[in-house]
This record gives sequence, structure tokens and C-alpha cells, in this order.
Amino acid sequence: MKINQRHEWPLTAEEAIAIQQQLSPEVITEDRLGTVNYVAGVDVGFEESGSISRAAVAVLSFPELELKESAIARRPTTFPYVPGFLSFREIPAVLDALEKVSITPDLILCDGQGIAHPRRFGLACHLGLLADVPTIGVAKSWLIGQHGELPNERGEWKPMRHRGEIIGAVLRTRNGVKPVYVSSGHRVSLPTAIDYVLRCTPKYRLPETTRIADKLASG
Repeated sequence: MKINQRHEWPLTAEEAIAIQQQLSPEVITEDRLGTVNYVAGVDVGFEESGSISRAAVAVLSFPELELKESAIARRPTTFPYVPGFLSFREIPAVLDALEKVSITPDLILCDGQGIAHPRRFGLACHLGLLADVPTIGVAKSWLIGQHGELPNERGEWKPMRHRGEIIGAVLRTRNGVKPVYVSSGHRVSLPTAIDYVLRCTPKYRLPETTRIADKLASG
């Protein structure tokens, strides 16, 4: 895959905020994706007490969800763990891993937020812009926004609202199991994002893309 490196990697939160504010207007939250034959998951683990980032990408066929290609990349970790700035800690290594795969995914499901972010520029938005690939944020935990009570059945969802706008959805992927937090990353609308997350989550709480990438990233 070819990566569009739009900026240097910052070392401070102030520099990171400036990049988020600069790039967030370019995020597209409507459907601009073609036929999806391959979906990918990305995840990052850490080695040597967090000083080394180990990123994994798993490319699966769609809708079969069979692993077709994977890659791992390591690089020094240059940004601390700070909520709201996860992309600056994880994406440098993720981009290295994406450059190693020969199959360009048609859609990437990210283990993190999309526009459900204080500055509407979570990890999925950032990765989507730099890789120029449609992306969806599928986070395991809540960051911002309010939502109504969610029924216990698989497929049920409620919109998440923040500052008067819908920024994502809390989605039940298994009966009676904790939900996930879905939001548009880049070039994917929220209804389409919900549909793909459910289709990529046939058995467990998390999408198969995330589960496989997580195993690769954690070694």
C-alpha cells in the first residue's frame, strides 16, 4: 500500500492538537467506498516496557472473513499514552505494517475511535486520511458522547450524541454482552459502518478483523 504522509510525527500534545484541527475538516462521513472484497484489522502491542510499538495488520476476505495476508512492523514508540491522542502513538507502526501487505484492503476496521472524538479526529479518521482507505472506528470503550439505554439483543444500537450532533453509535454485537462504540472513520457513513461491523462480527463481541490483528500484535 502507498501511504500519504501528510505531516511529521509530533512529540507534544499541543503539536498533535494542531494536526487534528488541521486535518479533521478533510474527513468524509458519507459513503465513498466501492465493492468490499477485503477487510482489514489493525492493532498495536508494545514490547520492551512500551518502548517498541509492534503493529499488526490482518487482511481478510469479505464476506467469508478468511485470513488472506498479514504483516507485522516494529518501530520505537515516540508518543505517550494519552486519551484522545492514540493515533499519534500507534499509527506510525501501523503504516509501516500496511506498507508490507500486497493486498490493499477495501475497508479497515480500527480498534479505536473515528469521529467519536473531542476534535472529531480519532485513530480511524487519521488512518483513513493517511492511507486513503475507507475506515470505521470500532472501540471497546467509551470516550465521549451520551446515548440511551441499549437493549440486550444483538444488532440493537443507539446513537451517541455530543454537542448536539450524532457522532456514532453504541452497538450490541452479542446478546447480553458489553457493546462496542462505532463511528465513521473516513469515507463511510454511520449506517454503513454499523452494517459492516455486524457482518464482520459473526460470533464474538469484537470483529474478526480486530481479533486476528490483536493476536498478531500481542505475539
